[in-house]
Amino acid sequence: MVKLNRIYTRTGDQGTTGLANGERRSKADLRVEAYGTVDETNACIGLARLTAEPALDAMLARIQNDLFDLGADLATPPSDKPLGYEPLRVVAAQVQRLEAEIDALNANIPPLKSFVLPGGSATAAALHLARTVCRRAERLVVALSGIESEAISPEALQYLNRLSDFLFVASRAANHDGADDVLWVPGQNR
Repeated sequence: MVKLNRIYTRTGDQGTTGLANGERRSKADLRVEAYGTVDETNACIGLARLTAEPALDAMLARIQNDLFDLGADLATPPSDKPLGYEPLRVVAAQVQRLEAEIDALNANIPPLKSFVLPGGSATAAALHLARTVCRRAERLVVALSGIESEAISPEALQYLNRLSDFLFVASRAANHDGADDVLWVPGQNR
């Protein structure tokens, strides 16, 4: 378990931070950007939970915990050096749970006939914000995975991809199963 008895350490005062394996990296490093954006996604989900219905709130609570797992995964790059512990990695079961929850939420929602604008309800708007931040995290992880020395597990990338889908479907569920969705009207304000 993590034990934090001091919040400030001054070790980052020169613009670096420590990865889970002890390696120091710039706070502008792509890996740090990726797990930092996962953290932003988590904060947005916390905002959505304030107004979510209990069943959706329970799903979002599980996802918030998963996002800490994902952050730990991204903060621990694969290494040939022994760590002294088994690094936490996102696993396929976490991705599969998201898929099952997407299917369950989507079962009662009619198909879309237009793109959905973020809004409709406070919960849906917060979920759309979380979705867009999640997509940014996914883009950063894709960029990171394109660097030969920066391996990323397939499950980490799959989790982010599924999560943005979940957040979209959850936003529609929060809008009374799509009844309160705000639809895009192409060219409406010309």
